[in-house]
Amino acid sequence: MRELLDELWYGNVTPQEQYTNHHPEVDELLRLADKNLTKLSDTLTEEQKELLKKYDESIGELNSIIERDLFIYAFRLGGRFMVEMLLQEEY
Repeated sequence: MRELLDELWYGNVTPQEQYTNHHPEVDELLRLADKNLTKLSDTLTEEQKELLKKYDESIGELNSIIERDLFIYAFRLGGRFMVEMLLQEEY
């Protein structure tokens, strides 16, 4: 446990950067989103491109907040499962 706490203290535990388990569906959706964004961008004026960029940044911030909140919820839920398992009497 000490080693894990040290890793956490030094900022080496970063689940959002460790996720590499891409599913084919995710890869396909990313490819499609990029393709559509490129097609859309080609039709926009510079002012519209800037507005789209700001929109995209806002969505990125929103997704970051949602992912953080889900991570915290899941971490706490896992902790509650562990506490319940440790306090449960053997049958």
